[in-house]
Amino acid sequence: MKRIDIEYGGTHFSVGGRELDDVLAEIAEGMRAGGAWMRVNDGEATRREALLMITPGVPIAVVPFPDELPA
Repeated sequence: MKRIDIEYGGTHFSVGGRELDDVLAEIAEGMRAGGAWMRVNDGEATRREALLMITPGVPIAVVPFPDELPA
């Protein structure tokens, strides 16, 4: 997986170096647990680490970008 974009509460973040299934499982576990911190990247040119509180009721979208796009 090249990268995974995350839209969280209307703000753009990304995750790199992880598999989609692992990210989805982490989000699902945070929801089941009633809340958990998730490490993501914030920023484009200069990346900064950000922590998102994954809880039920917070809008989140996951957009995977594969290494290679289909022809």
